[in-house]
Amino acid sequence: MARAGSVGAATDAMVQALARAAMSAVEAVGGFAGGVYLRSSSGELLQLALFTGLPLPLFRPWWRMQVNRPFPVAEAYRSGQAVHLPDAASAMSRFPQLIAGLPFPFASLYEPVTAGTERFGVLLVLRPATPGVPVGARDRRRLREAAEGLARELSALSAAGEPVVWEGDPVAVPALPPEAEAGAAGARRAVDRLAQAVLSLDRQGRIGFVNSAAEHLLGVGAGQLHGRLLWEAVPWLGHPSHDDHFRAVFMSSEPVHFSARRGRHPPGEWLSVGLYPASDGVTVTIGTGDPPAYPSTAGADPGGGVDAPADQASALYRPVALAIALTEAVTARQVSAVVTDELLPAFGGRQLAIYLLDERHLHLAWETGFPRGFLDRFDGVALDVRLPGVETLTTGRPLFFESMQRLAAAYPGIPLDADVGARAFLPLIASGRPVGSCILGFDSPRGFSPEERTVLTALAGLIAQALARARRYDSEAALAHGLQAALLPHRLPVRPHVDTVGRYLPGSAGMDVGGDWYDVVETGSGRLALVIGDVQGHGVAAAATMGQLRSAVRAFALAGSTPEQVVRGTNRLLIDLDPGQFASCCYVVLDPASGSAQAVRAGHPQPLLRRPDGRTEVLDLAGGVVLGVDPEATYPVTELRLAPGAVFALYTDGLVELPGVDIDEGVERLRLALASGLPGPLTETADRLIGNAADRPDDIALLLASLTGGCEQPAPR
Repeated sequence: MARAGSVGAATDAMVQALARAAMSAVEAVGGFAGGVYLRSSSGELLQLALFTGLPLPLFRPWWRMQVNRPFPVAEAYRSGQAVHLPDAASAMSRFPQLIAGLPFPFASLYEPVTAGTERFGVLLVLRPATPGVPVGARDRRRLREAAEGLARELSALSAAGEPVVWEGDPVAVPALPPEAEAGAAGARRAVDRLAQAVLSLDRQGRIGFVNSAAEHLLGVGAGQLHGRLLWEAVPWLGHPSHDDHFRAVFMSSEPVHFSARRGRHPPGEWLSVGLYPASDGVTVTIGTGDPPAYPSTAGADPGGGVDAPADQASALYRPVALAIALTEAVTARQVSAVVTDELLPAFGGRQLAIYLLDERHLHLAWETGFPRGFLDRFDGVALDVRLPGVETLTTGRPLFFESMQRLAAAYPGIPLDADVGARAFLPLIASGRPVGSCILGFDSPRGFSPEERTVLTALAGLIAQALARARRYDSEAALAHGLQAALLPHRLPVRPHVDTVGRYLPGSAGMDVGGDWYDVVETGSGRLALVIGDVQGHGVAAAATMGQLRSAVRAFALAGSTPEQVVRGTNRLLIDLDPGQFASCCYVVLDPASGSAQAVRAGHPQPLLRRPDGRTEVLDLAGGVVLGVDPEATYPVTELRLAPGAVFALYTDGLVELPGVDIDEGVERLRLALASGLPGPLTETADRLIGNAADRPDDIALLLASLTGGCEQPAPR
């Protein structure tokens, strides 16, 4: 533990002003600790200048804060607005990085210290959490008044020529000592009779009372211990592996117990340490103990861990790989699969379950490793049921059980899937919204080091964000699919001398849906209009644009417009509707009686024609630019003639295009596939062509037309 208290260039007047503000703010809002951050001389850092109420060395990682970091103190400074976090859930939702490092139930209040346009720093107060209860107006006002008073004092110092900045370590200010309790002498005699070592710490971590057993155990007299920081007087308790235990007891009201080894070189005996918090300090008990029954993966020795750089890189690989993979997962199943593949191996887990919240009930979304059917009993549980998977979400706190016995003791009567093992329950909270909970299971009892708890808590936030994004993605995909299905024709017209068959296949990537369409329109003059198109993009917006274009084409066709007029009118309409959006289209008017056809192409792939003798070719239709680019674009017309038995194929690029492959190769494969099929029902031909593309990432539309008799041999020209 490092000693703090370097004042740097600050004067006594500044330190006194900071101390008055911090201590008055803590008292005014019922806090147990507080402090002041001031800007550094460079302006890029916020430096913790003064702190009271907690052992300062325990919070060294937060002594300095980059102004642009996603932490509440930095946001309060940048925005000039107060940040009030009444509980862990609100902190997790807004600042998961804070809770990842301090996963304890506490409230924190941050008030910017400003005077006009001058930003000096931030006044902060830590106090007991009030789950679900926001910070009240009176406490907000009191904290604001304390910050305004400090701002006035700092402004005066600045006007007098003193730079109001902070360099160096923060100053630790002792809290006000509590009144002496009656019968202190008698209480001391009673505690001295105990064989267990007992020490009393103030809120700064300084030793006050020491019983006789503690003097004997530590080999140091009370006079040499009194007033010293615990971690300086007892160095083996100052190992970083114990920091999280001390932070927990100083920041929450729950007792903490852990095992510690006295000395490391050579390793000494194992001791059992108990920490019992109160408003005025912490009681420490130390007694003989056994080695941890369930060491963490970092090793039972708190001085152990991963020392070699290669081992450190290996230990970091899996969490980093998980974070990267989560950014690429787009569906809930993909997110769950990533967690299974990356998170479980990283921590030696064997079981995983993910529950998602829906209408105040948790529903099982993914499981692996549990006995078949075991988790069904927990599917659909309400948020008022006392289960660890529920309580981790409602409280926002992760729960760790080093053995199944400890889980059973914490939740009497809970069904267990095994007698031996360990469990971790992680809350999934994203952007202030509860998403669900995650259960990690281990086949053997094990401990969870502070580092592991921190990493798992942080990763749970990433998983929650990925799942929230995936659920939005899944919802939009379902909406796009539904919209697409509603807008595509449910059936095609049945006419003498001609068969038509249409197929649509959504992309395998989920949201790659919505841009492609086909249609067959009876124009009223005995002719049929064959239409196929592809709107740029995917999803709901593309499906909506597609619906508008399909309606426009039908309207122009039914009004008796020529093919060139239909495509030109649709082009101008798209430019008016959505500037910047574009689409390709191929429009063909076919006379079934004669086989004559007129075709117009707007940036769309060339159609295919399979002649009655099986010869198949890629047609060469003249064309114009895609729709939506040039309002004055013209679209030439190509005259065609189809023979009975010929198959005319219109398709979108999803059928012939693959990443990294030239589209001409895809067109050639489609031509060969159309040519190789035996004559038969047009529906079978369509299914065969579309079946070869079942795993394409893009959506696909296909429209086939074939004359059934009474027409001349087709001759494109």
